[in-house]
Amino acid sequence: MNIFFSATKDMNLNNYSRKEICHCCGQCCLADFIAYVREEDILRWKREGRTDIMSIIESEHAMWAGDHLISANKGRYLHGCPFLMWVKDHSACSIYETRPAVCRNFAPASSEICPLWKPH
Repeated sequence: MNIFFSATKDMNLNNYSRKEICHCCGQCCLADFIAYVREEDILRWKREGRTDIMSIIESEHAMWAGDHLISANKGRYLHGCPFLMWVKDHSACSIYETRPAVCRNFAPASSEICPLWKPH
């Protein structure tokens, strides 16, 4: 399994007018995207036998507590994606090949959470 983030691979720009290349800074991975995992992602991971992913999803059971996520099982504050890792000078996704739809569909520069974002 290739665990390194490919900045140009499979970027869905969702009708966004500028095509930016991801700098792999990890800023979007620090957002609370894990809360937006869809049922289709869960079913795919089960089909793929990804017990590593499912054990983290099930052990954290992320839920909103005001403006941030906490682990419903452990009560601790969740800081970004549990699958984010750092390789030398950039971020990497340890589940890139089967990442959730929310991550797959995120376009660089499409949101203020991205350092590449610029107002129109």
